[in-house]
Amino acid sequence: MIKTTFFCLMTLTILAALARPAAAQVQTEVPAVVPGAKPVKVERLKIHGTALEGNLAGEAVDRDVLVFLPPSYAREKSRRYPVVYALHGYSIGAEQWSKEIHVPQTIEGAFAQGAKEVIVVLPDSKTIHNGSMYSSSVTTGDFERFIARDVVAYIDAHYRTLPNRLSRGLVGHSMGGYGATRIGMKHADVFGSLYIMSPCCLSPRQAGPANAEMEKTLAEVKTAEDSAKLPFPARASLAAAAAWAPNPKNPPLYLDLPRKNGEVQPEVLAKFAANAPLAFIDQYIGNLRQYRAISIDVGDKDGLRVDSGKLRDVLDKYGIANSFELYQGTHTSAVAVRFQNYVMPFFSKNLCFTKGCK
Repeated sequence: MIKTTFFCLMTLTILAALARPAAAQVQTEVPAVVPGAKPVKVERLKIHGTALEGNLAGEAVDRDVLVFLPPSYAREKSRRYPVVYALHGYSIGAEQWSKEIHVPQTIEGAFAQGAKEVIVVLPDSKTIHNGSMYSSSVTTGDFERFIARDVVAYIDAHYRTLPNRLSRGLVGHSMGGYGATRIGMKHADVFGSLYIMSPCCLSPRQAGPANAEMEKTLAEVKTAEDSAKLPFPARASLAAAAAWAPNPKNPPLYLDLPRKNGEVQPEVLAKFAANAPLAFIDQYIGNLRQYRAISIDVGDKDGLRVDSGKLRDVLDKYGIANSFELYQGTHTSAVAVRFQNYVMPFFSKNLCFTKGCK
């Protein structure tokens, strides 16, 4: 296997391998069907991303989104609902994410077990390099703002929501956990409760040993089709670079990599570091204090448990209330169980279910 050029991308690559779509869809534990669970309605739509317009990579501006409407939605015509936005990980999109967390079954199960009814939204943020990192980039588009502004605005305009930050929750797993961390820190005016699952890429990383084979492989990529043929380590390298080191003067991929001609590029590594939540969290403590509740969880056999613990430690240092759980499991094994039995009840407890919340 080709070695990746730096450790953070090695981690991201491992996660990608665990989350391969289609025939190699990751297997997660499936909670038992809850007796008496009522069906939710699934709607598939496309949302136009104003924040994605003009991106240099030619990423789709109209994005797939799955919306799960609670059992009472069609019946109680005047009722309004909180919304939970759930972000998928690297190498999968919204459809694959729905299978990984086994929705709608787990949503239905959560409601049947007493969780209050909410609307659940799964936006797709997969790119030509297999993941947007939910970041702001002229190369791939501003996926941070797409989630926090475009998707939220569309859902509020087309569904009976409670259009209040305290009635919106944000959750994500792996790359989505990074997205929930990043977007949560920067957009506390939009979301009121935050659940972070096994987040990747929290810490700044240094360049590893030179790898001529990897550098040659990446230099030969000219098109989306070339990227699709790459092994996961190389493709993950491009995804991170497109998100965190965009360069409008460097066609055809419009990105910079941490190594060039075998030499470390300090200015590129600095850009990567600037996008590491554990490096910029101190700037957003005021925002994090605004959340009603923050929860973090990670498996005890997940390599991301260390950085997840560091994130908890920073919150504790600043006296920001949060819950943290190190549960038995790998990176992906329990994600569906966690979604039904922990994520949904968390938002049931902490979101606002009435008008005029303050």
